[in-house]
Amino acid sequence: MNRVQFQPGLSLTQFMERYGTQAQCEKELEKCRWPDGFVCPMCARKGHYVVWHGKAKTFQCHACRHQTTLTSGTIFHSSKLPLTKWFQAMYFLTQSKNNVSALELMRVVGVCYRTAWRLKHKILEVMAERESIRKLEGRVEVDDAYLGGVHPGGKRGRGSQNKVPFIAAVETSEDGRPLHAIFSKVKTFGREEVKTWAMAHLSAASIVVSDGLDCFSAVKAAGAAHTPSVVGKARQSSDMPCFKWINTILGNLKTATSGTYHAFDFAKYGFLYLAEAQYRFNRRFDMSTILTRLIHAAAATGSRTEAWMRLAEDER
Repeated sequence: MNRVQFQPGLSLTQFMERYGTQAQCEKELEKCRWPDGFVCPMCARKGHYVVWHGKAKTFQCHACRHQTTLTSGTIFHSSKLPLTKWFQAMYFLTQSKNNVSALELMRVVGVCYRTAWRLKHKILEVMAERESIRKLEGRVEVDDAYLGGVHPGGKRGRGSQNKVPFIAAVETSEDGRPLHAIFSKVKTFGREEVKTWAMAHLSAASIVVSDGLDCFSAVKAAGAAHTPSVVGKARQSSDMPCFKWINTILGNLKTATSGTYHAFDFAKYGFLYLAEAQYRFNRRFDMSTILTRLIHAAAATGSRTEAWMRLAEDER
């Protein structure tokens, strides 16, 4: 039995005991946002007193008189939903082995579809921003891949209009086990795209193992070493031990995606769904704390409007 795969995680009973009420959720969010006590976002002073506007708890700074609510300036900003609904959505998105669609989230959380879509995409945005600065080091398996499928009556293979290219990379340990992964949407598999990707996501000490695709030689621009293992007609990359983990992870990713999402714009929102898989994979070693870490990240992420969330990656 794989120790990571069979870990207990955070049970639903434990979740309800910790975050079953609005007061519990507010207490957790306040602790995550201000671990050492309230700090005014305007003047950074700590002195404050609490003002109640109906049921809304408001912190007012002694020095500058600026008022701040618990959720203002976070991903929960201006939300009419109780924090219990937000926490439930984050729980299901982090504890699921595969993925949770907006339609399923609508049913398990008990909200309308548009609200479920907004919840899911805002949480995915938190995950994407948290993972945007991740870098891999040591031995790194890398491959070119595509997310999505064919439109009825359209092209198949790499020419499909509904397929989004992305770079998949996995860092392995000295004993050959997968540690961290990165899934990055790209426009094309060209040298400049790979160079930009390598500068952002590879350390100079990396040793990159690829299938010999010419564009991956551009990782040298980031100071990384490149070890191509050419895949010809006589053999497949799946038969080569050096690509064991990148093939396994890509297979799991595509199976989870195709089994959960049946109708979404891959070209527009594909980067968010890749970030979701990346976030969960890189925090899989301790499933009992992944929710708490996501709450911390949500508290540190600024407000995001629905109009902004509906923009494609290149338009943001």
